[in-house]
Amino acid sequence: MNYLQSKTAIVTGASSGIGAASAKALAAHGAKIVAAARNQQRLDALIAEIRSTGGEATGRVVDVTNLAEAQALGEFAKETYGSVDILVNNAGLMLFSYWSDLAIDDWNRMIDTNIKGYLNAIAGVLPIMLEQKSGQILNMDSVAGHQVDPAAGIYCATKFFVQAMTESMRKDLGVNYGIRANTISPGVINTGWAEKVTDPEGRKAAQELNKIAIESDDVARAVIYALNQPENVTINDIIISPTRQNW
Repeated sequence: MNYLQSKTAIVTGASSGIGAASAKALAAHGAKIVAAARNQQRLDALIAEIRSTGGEATGRVVDVTNLAEAQALGEFAKETYGSVDILVNNAGLMLFSYWSDLAIDDWNRMIDTNIKGYLNAIAGVLPIMLEQKSGQILNMDSVAGHQVDPAAGIYCATKFFVQAMTESMRKDLGVNYGIRANTISPGVINTGWAEKVTDPEGRKAAQELNKIAIESDDVARAVIYALNQPENVTINDIIISPTRQNW
């Protein structure tokens, strides 16, 4: 049974990678998509693609690190489609460095996006979901939220934060209000991240690791499985990794 038909789904970080794949998959299941990202051109291309296949979608340029913009996103979705049923909290930033590098700017950027950005997006939809007495919030996590790498301490910490906050949401929002909260924890994904590594040796290692990576569409199928459940069922967490990933 399709429980996603006619639901309104906000997807952050929707202009590429997992966000774009999830938006398209949700639209294919009949959801009405509000795609949010910072890149207008990529958003326009995504919306055009969804509409060309008969889906219903609109886009909005949003920086989730800005609370006012994130709150306006929730109101925009409600005004456009009449409800906010799903939030796919996906906008994220993964930067690598060792502690000895003291990459403080990178630390702050990840905290602002991966923690504050998620909280801002939740603040934008939660009042609406509480009023509706229903909703689903899927926080995109990572295998880095289950184990720690020495060159990704802050990134891992942000993803452990996502695990902790989602567990709290399940015990509060789920039990007391029927608002479901999930996490998806992907392993290595081919989203172009390897090319963004600035250190030459690090980029070489990342490119080698990327050879075993799964695709964004693989993660999007897990997103659909987690969200396409009856109201009395919550999929707590799905870890999805490449078959040949050994960590």
